[in-house]
Amino acid sequence: VQLQASGGGLVQAGGSLRLSCAASVSIFSIHAIGWYRQAPGKQRELVGAISNGGSTKYADSFKGRFTISRDNAKNTVYLQMNNLKSEDTAVYYCNADRVIEAYWGKGTQVTVSS
Repeated sequence: VQLQASGGGLVQAGGSLRLSCAASVSIFSIHAIGWYRQAPGKQRELVGAISNGGSTKYADSFKGRFTISRDNAKNTVYLQMNNLKSEDTAVYYCNADRVIEAYWGKGTQVTVSS
């Protein structure tokens, strides 16, 4: 499984970005696709995930601002980020959970200027 994250960039505080994670296989074959982020000097943390059934879950600190969705035909999962804050600056990664195997894509940098 190969994952390609894209859509990062520089945005002002209060702005929005939509990240994409394109999978090389049908997303229905993947138990769940998650979004993670890693800020400088910090550990990688879970933002949220979407299951192959379409259900979503989020870490508490991202509920209400971040939304995960998918386009089945494009085998792509999205992370919509609204009301961005400087502390959202990080490299964002997507992860494919196939239960006994997990795959990581290269991250995409998000920089929020205050």
